[in-house]
Amino acid sequence: MAKYLVLYRADVSAEEQMQQSPEEGQAEMQEWMAWAGKVGGALTDFGSPVGNGRTVAPSGASASSSDVAGYSIVEAADADAAVALMDGHPHLKTGTIEVLEALEIPGM
Repeated sequence: MAKYLVLYRADVSAEEQMQQSPEEGQAEMQEWMAWAGKVGGALTDFGSPVGNGRTVAPSGASASSSDVAGYSIVEAADADAAVALMDGHPHLKTGTIEVLEALEIPGM
């Protein structure tokens, strides 16, 4: 099985998305938990929302302009199977999902 990094992209930051009533937050969390239950053991790391990103370059660090709002890690037989795990994902209501294979490093 290969590992895949799942990036949740959105035009609205994770911080802004979490500015909601407790009832809205609970309802959204229930949708995420239902997805996690459907995916089962393929979900190896539920992940978390991300924010306050910094871009690091040889010249220094600056505020990031990334639209990544969170991540998860899944395992699947191939890229198509990993993408199929995203079917019905609640994040698709507010943004897009990018699925990237974690490649093995030769000699490690």
